[in-house]
Amino acid sequence: MAHSDIDFPAVIGYVTPLSAQPGELLEFKISSTGDRDICAKVVRLDCCDPNPQGPGLKSAEVDFGLEQSYRASEQKTYLGSCAIGPLPSLRDAHDLTLSLLIKPTLVSSTDQVICSLQDETGTNGFAVALNQGTLHIKRLGMPVHQVLDTHLERNRWSHLEICFGPQDVVIRSTLVGGRKTAEVSTRLEGFQVPLKDTSHLCLAAIWRGHPVDCFNGSIEAPCLTRSRTGATPDTEVLARWSFAKDVPKQTVENDIDPSRHLTLVNMPTRGVRSSAWSGRNMDWKNAPDEYAAIAFHADDLSDCQWSTTLAIRVPANIPSGVYGLLIENPSGSDTIPFYVLPGGDSPRRKILFLAPTFTYMAYANHARGTFAGALQNRVREWSAYPHNPDVVGAFGYSNYNRHPDGSGITLSSRLRPILTMRPGYLVYPDENGSGMRGFASDSHLTDWLKAKGFEFDVITDEDLDRKGVDALAHYDVVLTGTQPEYHTRRTLEALIAYRKGGGKLMYLGGNGFYWKIGRDPSHPHMIEVRRAEGGMRVWASQPGEYYHQLDGEYGGLWRRNGIAPQQVAGVGFTAEGAFEGTYYVRTPESFHSELAFLFEGIHPEEKIGDFGLSGGGAAGFEIDQVCSDLGTPDFVTVIAASEGHGPTFETTFEELLLPGVFDGGPRPYGGIRSNIVYGIDENGGGLFSVGSITFCGSLSHNHYDNNVSRLLENCLRKFLATSRSTDDSLSYPPRSHLPSTGD
Repeated sequence: MAHSDIDFPAVIGYVTPLSAQPGELLEFKISSTGDRDICAKVVRLDCCDPNPQGPGLKSAEVDFGLEQSYRASEQKTYLGSCAIGPLPSLRDAHDLTLSLLIKPTLVSSTDQVICSLQDETGTNGFAVALNQGTLHIKRLGMPVHQVLDTHLERNRWSHLEICFGPQDVVIRSTLVGGRKTAEVSTRLEGFQVPLKDTSHLCLAAIWRGHPVDCFNGSIEAPCLTRSRTGATPDTEVLARWSFAKDVPKQTVENDIDPSRHLTLVNMPTRGVRSSAWSGRNMDWKNAPDEYAAIAFHADDLSDCQWSTTLAIRVPANIPSGVYGLLIENPSGSDTIPFYVLPGGDSPRRKILFLAPTFTYMAYANHARGTFAGALQNRVREWSAYPHNPDVVGAFGYSNYNRHPDGSGITLSSRLRPILTMRPGYLVYPDENGSGMRGFASDSHLTDWLKAKGFEFDVITDEDLDRKGVDALAHYDVVLTGTQPEYHTRRTLEALIAYRKGGGKLMYLGGNGFYWKIGRDPSHPHMIEVRRAEGGMRVWASQPGEYYHQLDGEYGGLWRRNGIAPQQVAGVGFTAEGAFEGTYYVRTPESFHSELAFLFEGIHPEEKIGDFGLSGGGAAGFEIDQVCSDLGTPDFVTVIAASEGHGPTFETTFEELLLPGVFDGGPRPYGGIRSNIVYGIDENGGGLFSVGSITFCGSLSHNHYDNNVSRLLENCLRKFLATSRSTDDSLSYPPRSHLPSTGD
């Protein structure tokens, strides 16, 4: 884990699980450089915006019964995936052959180990590696490194045979589908001694308690055979592993001896095309033999596997909310966010904030390549969170980054430090605001709720996916964050069922309910993204690789999977541009008498939200609008539409059939505009959706006294007043003074 001591965090950690009820345990895994002891305390995180022109960072210490200090150690992170497993005894082995199919996807000047026959510690044995595309053979534990006159082509499948004879090693490579065969032999003195001591096969790395010299590319059909001489010479299969079976699992069965399976480390990518892919089958479940490969990468990371530094049982009296463990050693500090859920028997508040943690995971450690310069200067000026994935790459990257070979990163984990999920984390050097997204920008909403005196509970996307609509059943109003982009079918169906059952949903962001993710209950810390056809994508999945490995379902846009965002929240992603915001104006429909309450205290002619800490305006960056063709309910009304978006804004690709030609009929407030919608269904269910990522950044303007704040408060109070609840034990503050004209 190479890094600069100046740039690398002096203390950092992560928590599992991400949320817990009172009485449940949270385990914090912390690395402290120099094995220095740490101090720790819990704080409630109210506002995570370091902008001196805004409310500022707000937190309050909460008593969790912690000790004064804790012993801590420096813990390493090892990137890269591999497959490791035990071999049958090779002590009487003669004329062994290890065969496999291989497709290298990266040419580099560092060793990429294809396979190693080794002992348990990786100190004895042999490894076959690629360096600059040329095969090398290495004897582990000794300075024996033989360069072979064999070159493997990038992005081409080759059949590789490594034959261990009495005195030499013969390697044959044959291009799949081609006539070219390369054969090279080399003499390695005394190789039988270390070979007899080998006990394990490691694919795509050397295993030394963690992967070393990781390979980038796909491997399939590894098989170990032994030639037997005598009156009737034949070949005995000692071990064979088929990658076509049990794709969601992290083990691969040995067909000859099931007790000697391979374990996959750091979750390499499965459900990928093998050498036999014909193009006739697109689903790995229907044609396993065409997907009998595993793609390994040198930056895969599914679990840091750090030891627990301190475990905290959430006290019984702690209210639901957004919290952080603030840890410090003499050289630095870190705040690890977590969520306290409502207690099992405690009364529920009427308002629920649904924290979009799946989206936080998709963007986790997003290296954008933009930190140096203006953004870094802004971070220093504001004393914002100092660490950025552009500089600190030790903890893996996001679903918006690519592997070293250029393929998209499909899997993301929360069992690692997530730099982008920290108070004060800045994304853009925003000239008109704070430049925050994700976790930090969602605190604009929770800070507003606290400033206005609205009590609320919190659950995460993961909790909703686990519990379904029952997790929402006790609440009168559910609020989303600023970009609830990534969802499972279970979370979307729960939100729809909640609203159809009479609940009120307030979607307070943009680009929501957009991408489908895969999950597996046996790996709850992971999400998977396959960027199938359509959508605004930073990379695209390969044709034939649109089905998730974690759950076997088709990936891509929810619009392509039968639940367009408009079916959930009335509006859906339609355009995006630079991180800048503009304003809304009221529609003629908004002046209907039954909607007058929404605009109480707002002058009819004033622009709504031409200010704010996110791009300088309430309507911006990524914006949504209604579309009846895609499922906007007929009970909602467009009450405001944005205008004045700059030249960087473009219509999303999936909206168009041809350039400028929309897929579907005309829209009442279409084009490059965000729509705010409001409506109450005949069953009492309600919708209020703002269709803009930057909306919540305007809430605190002028000490929370502005037309965006008023609009949201007016709607929230209406929803609470028409709620299903019969429990009045939790009351809300009186309406703040609302002047009859604008600011």
